[in-house]
Amino acid sequence: MATPDLSKEEKSEVEEDTVEECGDGFSDMSDSEFLHLDDLMWPVHCQGEAESSKRNYEAHQNQGELQDTSETVNAENPNCSTELPEGYLQRVEHGKETAGKRQKRKSDARNPLERYHMKYLCVTDLCAQGWCEQQMVYSIELPGFLQPERVALMDRGASIHLARELEVHDIVSVCTKTREDSWAVKFLNLLTTISVLQAGGPVRECPVFGEIDGIFLVGVIDELHYTPKGELELSELKTRGRPSLPTNAQKRNHHLQVKVYKHMFDAMVRGQMNLDNLISHLRLRPEQPLGAHIKEHAEKAGLTVNCFGDLLELTCLSLTFSDLPNIDRLTLEYHYQKDNTLIGTETVHFGNIEEELQDYMAFWKGWRETKGVDIEEAWKCRSCNYLDICEWRKTMGTVINHTKRTKQ
Repeated sequence: MATPDLSKEEKSEVEEDTVEECGDGFSDMSDSEFLHLDDLMWPVHCQGEAESSKRNYEAHQNQGELQDTSETVNAENPNCSTELPEGYLQRVEHGKETAGKRQKRKSDARNPLERYHMKYLCVTDLCAQGWCEQQMVYSIELPGFLQPERVALMDRGASIHLARELEVHDIVSVCTKTREDSWAVKFLNLLTTISVLQAGGPVRECPVFGEIDGIFLVGVIDELHYTPKGELELSELKTRGRPSLPTNAQKRNHHLQVKVYKHMFDAMVRGQMNLDNLISHLRLRPEQPLGAHIKEHAEKAGLTVNCFGDLLELTCLSLTFSDLPNIDRLTLEYHYQKDNTLIGTETVHFGNIEEELQDYMAFWKGWRETKGVDIEEAWKCRSCNYLDICEWRKTMGTVINHTKRTKQ
């Protein structure tokens, strides 16, 4: 399978449990999610459609169909050590330097996608949001807070994924010159995936694209294969820093990840990938000639394409007429990082995710403010890199203390 030289591996599928019941947003990152590019700003949607959808969202919220998070994190943390952690003062100073930026963000009329110059989301962005939305925002605004030990854990997880991928196919490096070239590599990989699945074989690192609630999503499925019963099964590999299964809070994000993958893959094989929307969201140029290395790789696969639009149309037609089935089974596979031994597997039951994602998407559309964790999950804060500067904890701590004084 081909990989573009200019793409960035931005996320790793690694979990670190420094406390038995603790974790953080980085535990749900996947090294498969390599599709983020330094693109231009997300295009603005039709004002009328956006306002109509916003009114529907607010109506559902007023009816109590969405979770009320008015009571959330307690600012008190009796388990915190009084000794300052390494790099604490530097992180606090960094936080002070960005205070003005965060204040400006509150008065910024743009939605988060526009503010952070994002034209699409990775599926693992939603997983990070599900763990703690405030932490996810800090990870975008203050990326330098990631601790070196976490980077090392991510590297170990990525190595395990690479070894699994090499069991199925070789990896070929392809030189890319333009953004269209980089995306062409992903579509070539998708065409390879279609051919292998049609022949009944297993595939790894399968790219998926799609639109949910007006927001474009990209992701990479770990593995697809057919079971002895002929069912198409999605298997997602998760590596862990300790030989135990994750907590329910972590599992919820893992379940969401594979359910979104299924939703996107099923829509693709049903021929629902809209080319105009894809080009518009990603700001790609269909008329852009493909680079010599891309054409060479395509020819080796028996394809004749000259420009990016040719490859895009070919991919869409191949998906529409592939007769590939929907995904029948969703499985999570947990491995211990130290020796790559299997800890356990779990079957995920698929349901309607669009309603589940409605509140997530409302944030990205700018319909509501950032939320942190609920009070019941305040234990997540113990291992958070942004504990010392978290606005959510500070605000909710003030609200809770005021409520206590009022009751007294």
